[in-house]
Amino acid sequence: MTETAEAVRLTSGDTAPDFTLPDADGNQVSLSSLRGRRVVVYFYPAASTPGCTKQACDFRDSLTQLNDAGIDVLGISPDKPAKLVKFRDNEKLTFPLLSDPERAVLTAYGAYGEKTLYGKKTLGVIRSTFVVDADGKIEKAMYNVKATGHVAKVIRDLNLAG
Repeated sequence: MTETAEAVRLTSGDTAPDFTLPDADGNQVSLSSLRGRRVVVYFYPAASTPGCTKQACDFRDSLTQLNDAGIDVLGISPDKPAKLVKFRDNEKLTFPLLSDPERAVLTAYGAYGEKTLYGKKTLGVIRSTFVVDADGKIEKAMYNVKATGHVAKVIRDLNLAG
């Protein structure tokens, strides 16, 4: 893909690009190893920043509800594992945070590319969330999501609100 090419955009029904990435502790986590369960894969720009912390804590606080519905959560950023350890431990996060410093997975999901930040065009992580079904297909693709209130929307969209 050239630098000027439009970023890929995944939609419902697409096969979710498989990946294997290290978690905060250096353990390899593969999307394919979670087949048979639904998985929320969310991409965020940087650990320990205000918006990313709010979003991660919302997922943490909703994890029991998601897990009880057969849904796992994976958070992916370009941060190195050492930074993810601090983020996980400081915020008491209870789901895997995966490291994608080469941005290969971010790019495969269309979660890295040109975006507008404070009125300027810049290249970076596009805050995005995907629901992958038990067969490895994209059930829902959401780009340019807001950090605040997003997890509640995912729960509503998945008809999990009780």
